[in-house]
Amino acid sequence: MSVGKNPRKIFPGWWLVFSGGIIAMLQHAYHTHGLGAFFKPISAELGFSRAATAVVSSIGRFEGGIEAPLVGWITDKFGPRWPLLAGTFVFGAALILMLFVRSLWAFYVVWGVLLGLAFNLATTVPLRVAISNWFVKKRGTAHGIQMTMSGLSGVLVLPVIAWMIIALGWRMTVVIGGIIIWVVCLPLIWFFVKQRRPEYYGLLPDGATVKEETAAAKQMIDRGVTYAAEVQEVEFTLRQALRTPTFWLIAIAEISHVMTAQALNLHTIPFLTDIGIGALVAAWMYSLRLFVGLPFRFFGGLLADRLPKNRMRFLMGGGYLLQALGTGIFLLQPTVGSIYVWFILYGMGQGIAIAIRNPLMGRYFGRKAFGSITGLTTALMSPGAIFAPIYFGWIYDTTGNYMSAFILVVITVGFAGLLASFIPLPKPPAVVSDVHKLV
Repeated sequence: MSVGKNPRKIFPGWWLVFSGGIIAMLQHAYHTHGLGAFFKPISAELGFSRAATAVVSSIGRFEGGIEAPLVGWITDKFGPRWPLLAGTFVFGAALILMLFVRSLWAFYVVWGVLLGLAFNLATTVPLRVAISNWFVKKRGTAHGIQMTMSGLSGVLVLPVIAWMIIALGWRMTVVIGGIIIWVVCLPLIWFFVKQRRPEYYGLLPDGATVKEETAAAKQMIDRGVTYAAEVQEVEFTLRQALRTPTFWLIAIAEISHVMTAQALNLHTIPFLTDIGIGALVAAWMYSLRLFVGLPFRFFGGLLADRLPKNRMRFLMGGGYLLQALGTGIFLLQPTVGSIYVWFILYGMGQGIAIAIRNPLMGRYFGRKAFGSITGLTTALMSPGAIFAPIYFGWIYDTTGNYMSAFILVVITVGFAGLLASFIPLPKPPAVVSDVHKLV
């Protein structure tokens, strides 16, 4: 197989990657990282406790757990464009509606339910499926680029959000964000996100092609399957994946990691301001953790494309263990200086773990049921991610600090790292069914 029908043309998959990076960057800035910056201003103005405020993050995770399998199946069946468009529109609307929030229940409905629903549609499973469908041998690189751009949400956009909160107030900041989401993201989705894998458009993944062209979709799909088989990638259905120990071990490792990662995203800035660091400086320190992870997201993706299939697990395990190590160093010597060491090591490990997740799942289980498989994994991760932010808030409300919560981070993420390092390869299914059979 040669590369590219026309070397002067850019493979459409790369436009998808860069568009997805911008979409994820803006939406993660407000939903994933921004809530930490909004946390104290909202709770102070409306009189909420930290545990009560943290519930809003858990509502979104609870929704994600319910929605993810269905969204994954819909995306596999009908394509990612419409879920992305719907989610992005509701995301912008929810931010603008925050202008009118005056009570706890309204906060839960708008930020928890509406924004959580929108985020789960617009930046999780459908975006992962879109990229995984268009890349096989370069999937790690593609996801690495998209995840690196997504990581700029905390490095470039979060400090701007923190500044706007101080200068304009949190209400005006969310309204501006909603308008920007509409103006920037909706056109990118419409023009650059395709409904189906590249074979339906006469292309092969990664921009590769064969010498003999064909207009028959069935032949192109068969060629795509053959192309993926060159790197030992086999198409699993959801049911076939569930029958492998590999799926369940990956799920357990990710559950152990995500439950505390979500809580740290929410409580890091409040923790830093509690120890006397200014709100703007705290946002920059939080951004440092993300900034140091950016090159590891990119180069981790490159490395994922070059690692043998049976070595990819070590990259995931190593990323988790670095996060546990950084947190442990801070606990042994809790000073401002050790916070920087913690954030640097945690950011490096987080970057590696983020880079490897989607390439590993794609290489292990193939493309046709990627959304359904990763959607179910997301659902399984949700209970821990729901309760951990509330638990961290409860620890602060009852003890006056977060130290016990940080001990939990070391235990759970360290366990995830050790487990991930021993995950075996899935045994190929006895029967590889048609690419349209998802379950």
